[in-house]
Amino acid sequence: MPEWKETMRAPEEEAEGPVVQAQSKSKAFFKKFMQRRTAVAAAVFLLILLIITVVGPELAPYDPAAPDYDNLLSGPSPAHVLGTDEYGRDVLSRLMAGSRLTLGVSLSSVIIGAAIGTFLGVLAGYYGGILETLVMRGSDVLFAFPDILLAIAIVAMIGPGIINVVIAVAVFTVPSFARIMRSATLSVKESLYVEVARSIGCKNGRILSMYIFPGTMQAMIVNFTMRVGTAILAAASLSFLGFGANVTEPDWGAMLSSGRNYIGVASHLVYFPGLLIFLTVLAFNLLGDGLRDTLDPKIK
Repeated sequence: MPEWKETMRAPEEEAEGPVVQAQSKSKAFFKKFMQRRTAVAAAVFLLILLIITVVGPELAPYDPAAPDYDNLLSGPSPAHVLGTDEYGRDVLSRLMAGSRLTLGVSLSSVIIGAAIGTFLGVLAGYYGGILETLVMRGSDVLFAFPDILLAIAIVAMIGPGIINVVIAVAVFTVPSFARIMRSATLSVKESLYVEVARSIGCKNGRILSMYIFPGTMQAMIVNFTMRVGTAILAAASLSFLGFGANVTEPDWGAMLSSGRNYIGVASHLVYFPGLLIFLTVLAFNLLGDGLRDTLDPKIK
C-alpha cells in the first residue's frame, strides 16, 4: 500500500480506537451480565413492569375507578382475573394503574436522594476537612433511625400526601449515597489520571466533573437499583398507614390498607398487591446484585 494512503488512514484508525474500545467493553459487560440468570430474569420482569407502568392504564381491562355493585368482593374469575374489591372495582386494572403511582413516587424519591447524596459525597471525599466531617456526621445521625421510622416522623411533621412521601423517602436515601460516593471518591482521586490532571493545572471543578464523577458512576448505579426496592417498601408502608396516597387511589400500599379489612372474606385483596410489592422489590435487589457482580473486575 502506498505510504500516503497509510498516512491518511492512521488518523481514522486513531479516531475509531475509542469507539471500538467502548463497544468491546459494552459487549464484555453484556456477556458477563447474561451469565447472571437471576439478574437477567429480574431485568426482564422490571422491563415488563415498566411497559405496564407506561401503557398499563390504557391496556387495563376495566376502568380502575369504576365501581361494579353486582360483583362486590368477588374472587378471581374469567371475567375478573384477580377478583374485585369492596366496590366491585377490578383488582388487576387497579394494580396496573397503581404501578404508575407507586413506581413514580419511589423512583422520584431515589433520584432526588441520589442527586443530593452524590453531590455531598463527592465534595466530602474530594475536599475533606470540615465539609467531610459535617456530611459524615450528618449521615451518621440519619443512619441512627430506621428508614421507615424516619420517613414516618418526617411525614408526621410536614403532613401526609404524595409529595411529602417523596420528600420523606428522599431524605433517608441521601446518607446512603453520600457515604458510598465519598468512599468511591477517596479511591478515584488517588488515581494516576487525576494526579496528571492536577499537574497540568486543571481546576477542581473540571477534575470533579470530568474525572472524579465518571469514576464513581459504577458505585452510584449499583446503589441506585438497590435503594429503589427500599423506597418502594417505604412508600407502600406510608400509604398503608394512611400517610401517602388516598385509599381510593390505585396505589399498591393503599390497596393493601383497604384490603386488610376484608382479609377474612376476600383475601385476594391483600395477597395480590402484597405479592406484586414483594416481586418488584426482589427484582430490584437481584438486579442490583447482578450489576454489582458484573461491574466488579474481581468477579468473573
